[in-house]
Amino acid sequence: MKQFWNERYAESNFAYGKDCNLFLKENLHFLPKGKVLFVAEGEGRNAVFAAKNGFEVSAFDYSESGKQKAFLLANENGVPIDYLVSDVLELPYEKEIFDGLVLIFAHFPAEIRKHAHLKLLELLKPGGKILFEAFGKEQLNYTSGGPKDIDMLFSEEEVKNEFPDVVITSLSTEKIVLDEGLFHQGEGVVVRFIGTKK
Repeated sequence: MKQFWNERYAESNFAYGKDCNLFLKENLHFLPKGKVLFVAEGEGRNAVFAAKNGFEVSAFDYSESGKQKAFLLANENGVPIDYLVSDVLELPYEKEIFDGLVLIFAHFPAEIRKHAHLKLLELLKPGGKILFEAFGKEQLNYTSGGPKDIDMLFSEEEVKNEFPDVVITSLSTEKIVLDEGLFHQGEGVVVRFIGTKK
């Protein structure tokens, strides 16, 4: 899997474009101005957008080539970002250090996914905010992107189970039209939620 992402991000084009995700763009105001962690951030488009809007941004991914592209994009936009190459279960951050968590198409393998989400919640301060968008189970019927393994896709019930002690402000499954770079194009189904850690 690591090799797959390193190869995808090694291409000269930005795999998912340079523009930030639309759900993030529309809901960035929900995040407190402070330290925000961008999960499985790839080439940095969302982290750079937040940095341009005054957030203190940290990001991680296990792709070294993703990090290199993220720094290119950050330099292009004249903003600083902190970016670690790390496995989600080995993140070195202190507990309760972040004011916000952003998970945009962060699809972890089924065998570690719940554990990964609990680990990420540990890093969020009480009262911290979460923005989440990922492909839903029905995405298997579409060709606009995402894992082909149903166990890596989401249902609303799974979101509730995997993010305990979170007050969910909104949770929905939506059919949308994706237009993000080469690999997110066309109709798709996503699960979205906005929440606050208790």
